Amino acid sequence: MELPGVKLVRTQIFGDARGYFTETYNRQAFAAAGIGDEFIQDNFSLSVAAGTVRGLHFQTAPFGQAKLVRVGRGRILDVAVDLRRASPTFGRHVAIELSAEDCLQVYIPLGFAHGFCTLAPDTEVIYKVTAPYSAAHDRGLAWNDPALGIDWPVTLEHAVLSDKDARNPRLSELFADSP
Repeated sequence: MELPGVKLVRTQIFGDARGYFTETYNRQAFAAAGIGDEFIQDNFSLSVAAGTVRGLHFQTAPFGQAKLVRVGRGRILDVAVDLRRASPTFGRHVAIELSAEDCLQVYIPLGFAHGFCTLAPDTEVIYKVTAPYSAAHDRGLAWNDPALGIDWPVTLEHAVLSDKDARNPRLSELFADSP
């Protein structure tokens, strides 16, 4: 991965005539790989249409969330944007395609906005988080902010967005009220 802290997780796949089995989370193995977070909640989303964009989402302290993201069905372009203002990679992003078939996962640490675009209909995304949802700390970043330079696989005209995600501020506006 190109940003410090963001990690691609490959699990071992055991296949036979029935299909396959993979262990999606093992605390000891993840800790050995440098992911020692305590995940407290699992989330699931179904996006019916290809071209659905969810994000870019994050929560502020003390409810910031690290995430472990995988796809149960379908394919996504998964994106993490560094929002750590003291970081030399502030405002940079990493994007990776995840699918149910490859069993890849992405670990996104605290301080990053996260979002994805579905590349197939009826896509299911499952992710673990390290803090509960807090409406008072819930924030978003404009998914199509040109300053981020994300090469999304969908245009604004064809993206399926929530009303909330369509109104998220650009990076330059995000911290306008903070020192």
